[in-house]
Amino acid sequence: MFQENMHYLCMNIANDFPVEVEISNKKRWHFAFVAIYCSRAFKNKASTKVSPLLVSSYSHGADYNPRNVRVSTDTIAIDVVQEHPLFSGIDQSSLAKLVKDKSVDKLANLGGVHGVAASLKSDTANGINGDPEDVACRHEAFGTNTYRKPPAKSFFIFVWESFKDPTIIILLFCAALSLGFGMKEHGLKEGWYDGGSIFVAVFLVIAVSSISNFRQNRQFDKLSKVSKNIPVEAVRKGRRQQISIFEIVVGDVIYLKIGDQVPADGILLEGHSLQVDESSMTGESDHVEINLSQYPFLISGTKVADGYGMMLVTSVGMNTTWGEMMSEISRDSNEQTPLQERLNKLTSSIGKVGLLVAFLVLVVLLVRYFTGTTEDENGNKEFNGNKTSSNNVINAVVGIVAAAVTIVVVAIPEGLPLAVTLTLAYSMKRMMADQAMVRKLSACETMGSATTICTDKTGTLTLNKMTVTKFFLGKEHMKAESHTTISAKVLELFHLGVGLNTTGSVFKSSEPCSSFEFSGSPTEKSILSWAVMELNMDMDQVKRNFNILHVEAFNSEKKKSGVLIKNTTDGTIHAHWKGAAEMISKMCSHYYDLEGNIKTLEESDKEECDRIIEGMAASSLRCIAFAHKQVPKAEHMHGNVPDNSFILLGFVGLKDPCRPGVKKAVEYCQNAGVNIKMITGDNVFTAKAIATECGILHPNQEVDDGAVIEGEEFRNLTDEVRKERVEKIRVMARSSPFDKLLMVQCLRKKGHVVAVTGDGTNDAPALKEADIGLSMGIQGTEVAKESSDIVILDDNFSSIVTVLKWGRCVYNNIQKFIQFQLTVNVAALVINFVAAVSAGEVPLTAVQLLWVNLIMDTLGALALATEKPTKELMKKKPVGRTEPLITNVMWRNLMAQALYQIAVLLTLQFKGESIFAINERVNDTLIFNTFVLCQVFNEFNARSLEKKNVFEGIHKNKLFVAIIGITLVLQVVIVEFLKKFANTERLNWGQWGICIGFAAASWPIGWVVKCIAVPERPIFSYLRLNYFRALFK
Repeated sequence: MFQENMHYLCMNIANDFPVEVEISNKKRWHFAFVAIYCSRAFKNKASTKVSPLLVSSYSHGADYNPRNVRVSTDTIAIDVVQEHPLFSGIDQSSLAKLVKDKSVDKLANLGGVHGVAASLKSDTANGINGDPEDVACRHEAFGTNTYRKPPAKSFFIFVWESFKDPTIIILLFCAALSLGFGMKEHGLKEGWYDGGSIFVAVFLVIAVSSISNFRQNRQFDKLSKVSKNIPVEAVRKGRRQQISIFEIVVGDVIYLKIGDQVPADGILLEGHSLQVDESSMTGESDHVEINLSQYPFLISGTKVADGYGMMLVTSVGMNTTWGEMMSEISRDSNEQTPLQERLNKLTSSIGKVGLLVAFLVLVVLLVRYFTGTTEDENGNKEFNGNKTSSNNVINAVVGIVAAAVTIVVVAIPEGLPLAVTLTLAYSMKRMMADQAMVRKLSACETMGSATTICTDKTGTLTLNKMTVTKFFLGKEHMKAESHTTISAKVLELFHLGVGLNTTGSVFKSSEPCSSFEFSGSPTEKSILSWAVMELNMDMDQVKRNFNILHVEAFNSEKKKSGVLIKNTTDGTIHAHWKGAAEMISKMCSHYYDLEGNIKTLEESDKEECDRIIEGMAASSLRCIAFAHKQVPKAEHMHGNVPDNSFILLGFVGLKDPCRPGVKKAVEYCQNAGVNIKMITGDNVFTAKAIATECGILHPNQEVDDGAVIEGEEFRNLTDEVRKERVEKIRVMARSSPFDKLLMVQCLRKKGHVVAVTGDGTNDAPALKEADIGLSMGIQGTEVAKESSDIVILDDNFSSIVTVLKWGRCVYNNIQKFIQFQLTVNVAALVINFVAAVSAGEVPLTAVQLLWVNLIMDTLGALALATEKPTKELMKKKPVGRTEPLITNVMWRNLMAQALYQIAVLLTLQFKGESIFAINERVNDTLIFNTFVLCQVFNEFNARSLEKKNVFEGIHKNKLFVAIIGITLVLQVVIVEFLKKFANTERLNWGQWGICIGFAAASWPIGWVVKCIAVPERPIFSYLRLNYFRALFK
């Protein structure tokens, strides 16, 4: 048989050879080559079987796929797949091809899904063994559920990207000019100082920027691993358990529900109303129905849109289509946030101002020189027309150009973009530690501007740990000890209504003293636990006696789930509904009493049912109702679960306690000027009770004052009325995902910056529409997470408040740095301009100015960008959507400090020598030292924009203290030991005292200035200068 297959395969290869083969004496060698090659290949692989699908393709001519055999004029390659000894009759390539081709016929040839499961040593009900040896064998035979990643960007790529920055290019050009002019004027030995120092400074900025971006990229990679580590529910040894998506192996039985991502390629084992969104793979927006008869194939990476089911995993990792696609995708962490874009624009604008000032200085100095108003050291005119040698003229012009270049260098604030990168990377890392995973960098800063948070109730404000605390049979309240008095018939109906109309499961190990394990959603687990422990339900017995015919799966719009079942003993058809109590009770015309008698549901009975529901809701209980009906065969022919003339079984009340600390967190937000709106699917009474408990509503607040509204009423309002009422709304009950989307759109139209939480698939539109989408890490579906900006890993509202604090901290840290940076820019530009125009030279050399640049750029950014959030941040109103980046408070602070520095330094420039009886070089060193120390002391002032005590909490920021210490040490080294390089002279103790005294005066000045009140309206709005408004926006 083997020889026959080999001969047949070789004949097919020869027939499909791309080069035309004529069986003639000339061409016979061609055929002979093929035959010999095939013989050797099969001889070497005598113990290896050909893939069933491959053999099948040759034995069925119509299904033959030439891709299985690839032949060229030079080589012949045959796909020969070696089976694993433990999994006979099936191999990885045949399994992968099965799902990719979506061929029901090929699935049938392999014995259907049960045949595939048997070949994979898996049980369709109990799953695989799952012990380490079994998993290791499956890894060896079929691979792991991981993807090859493209190589990460190396550090040198980030260095190259930094070199391409326009600011860096300008600085490098200036460095080259300065180096050339310096060597021309002073020779090679000393002429390289200025230009060389600019190069050193530029390379230092590039190094810090590159390292920061490189680390941020690596941080994104780590976050990416966390975000891709999706928990899935699998069955192993009959036990339903949660495992990581990376732990899935071929043969696993996986549970799927609405919102889940299909974790691997597979085949449907059983499912109900299962629909999958395959748009991520096919581009088609229509949902695909998955069923056993026509389309049982599930593709990894797709999303479950409706229903639920179980699948058998057939391919994992790189053997899936999704794996091949994902291996080519790398996440781009070079996302530009809105704040970074604004700061790049500000940097560019300040650079232009610096160029303008430098150009004016250049013109003024050239005019002064060529008009003969400047004098040399001996008091002679520097320019005497034809008497001045060309060499002296060139040297003078070179010196003037060098002075102008120096001004350009100090004017360009290359530290601004660096500060944003540092503070965003730092805050993102700290937010991760505080249970918030940032998916989009822009959300870090946008969250600081949030004016409204629309939050879910279940799991966010509450613990999502439900327990049944109340039970009503019909209208009768049942206490725990009275369950034995329930009629056997009614008890059986409850067992059916709970045990078969559920997406959860019950497992009990055969080991002695083992307890029940419940899985599913918190609501399902609590009801199953109640039915098993209180009503003595036997899940296995229930499933043995009834077959499920049709399921109406629960979703957030229907708020109920139904099941149509058939009794295997007598063939009768039954329908069960479970869901929101007021919805189920409206479907009922009768109810069961304690003895199992069916009674008509009169109007008075309906009112009593409403009171029961309202009473439970007022106690913060989620009220679930059960209803039953025996369905006539004629009615069953329609296939769907009927929804009228049901018999009410009863109600259960589920208690979901509020999270500890949530009331304080809500109060924290309200004090910060952020409105909290609770949007829930529960009824009005439950919603109002929980909202009052959490502090969103006041205890005496009435429903009719507009604070509480139902989703249906909200969506039926006109746009104008909705806009008018949306500000007052605090709670929206019985809402659908569409209502949440409407509220977000309405609030944004009113100018609010909206953060919204969501966990369901249907929340995706609202999460995308909001300024900040916050998805839940535990209960959130994969669809919701992918639509969000930040994932709250512990589903806790307090973590949302933490995100708000960090968002404000990011914005505040950037403002601190801008204030610090601009103070230096203004002072340095004015001093150099005034001195150049009046004295014909700049008091600070290029090396000195570059050292100041390093303090305010690199070290300043590190010190101020890593400040932690303070309590004061949450006592301010949110930053508006259109509020300028540089506020009036910042202008007040920076102008006061800049004017003080200008006054002191110009006094030293023109009168320092006479006041302190020192020579010119010492005076220049005094100016430089005072200027640097002023920046060091002003760095303390920059720690707070408004608070007078700038030393509060300084001991907690060790990095800030370390940077101040490093700066002071380096300044001493530059002044005392690098005299030639930095053009300084040693200072005595008295002169150091003078410098420190001038610099320390900035502290009391800062304290006094902060006592001056400033208007809230931006200063440039009074001047109506569009350019300046755009510049500092």
